[in-house]
Amino acid sequence: MKSSEYSAPSGAYSSFRSALGLEANDPEFSGLFSRFTFDEVIRESKLDEKTRILAILATLMGCQGKDTFRALVPAALHSGMTPVEIKELVYQGTAYLGLGRVLPFLQAVNAVLTEQGVALPLPGQATTDPDTRIEAGNQAQVEIFGEQMRGFQNSGPQESRHINRWLAGNCFGDYYTRGGLDYRQRELITFCFLAAQGGCEPQLISHAAANLRLGNDKAFLIDVVSQCLPYIGYPRSLNALRCINEAAK
Repeated sequence: MKSSEYSAPSGAYSSFRSALGLEANDPEFSGLFSRFTFDEVIRESKLDEKTRILAILATLMGCQGKDTFRALVPAALHSGMTPVEIKELVYQGTAYLGLGRVLPFLQAVNAVLTEQGVALPLPGQATTDPDTRIEAGNQAQVEIFGEQMRGFQNSGPQESRHINRWLAGNCFGDYYTRGGLDYRQRELITFCFLAAQGGCEPQLISHAAANLRLGNDKAFLIDVVSQCLPYIGYPRSLNALRCINEAAK
């Protein structure tokens, strides 16, 4: 079979491949990419389709692949991801990527959900309020990283202690405590955000360790990196593997 004649597997990825719009002007590249990504790469994986797509969506946010992300959202819905899960993925990205890089993805999700007939806004998922967010966020840190995180919001040099307070109250209290995704899923997407954006290796090692602690073991994380490699390339994937190995020590 010629590479330009390659057909992606049925299911979520068939619509994704079509949405990429590569066949008309770049049929040879489309066949090359599809054969590798939707066949060779997937055959190496033990991830279920929903987990794979969750990781890829987070990776595309991390590398700022907005057009590819938008093309994948319908496939994510086809895989069984709910609108709430997709929105929670995007919301949490704000803590690790900043609104400047997340807003286009939020707009893309809203556009796709509207096209799919999903009523917006979605049901609220908050479980904290301004009075409980710091304590709840620190408890989330303890459950994810271990008892050594107890009281983290009150630690560190006085001049920068407010950042630790924000990490507890905002990053974890505002986002990790929300419904829609559990801690294992939230640490998975955080790992992908960091791996894809690059330059965050100390944080990537820390969150790789958190994934390991929550049950996303080394083989699982290597599988995740492998499935995301076609979207971020080899250098950042190899960096992520090094960080996994460092965390596993």
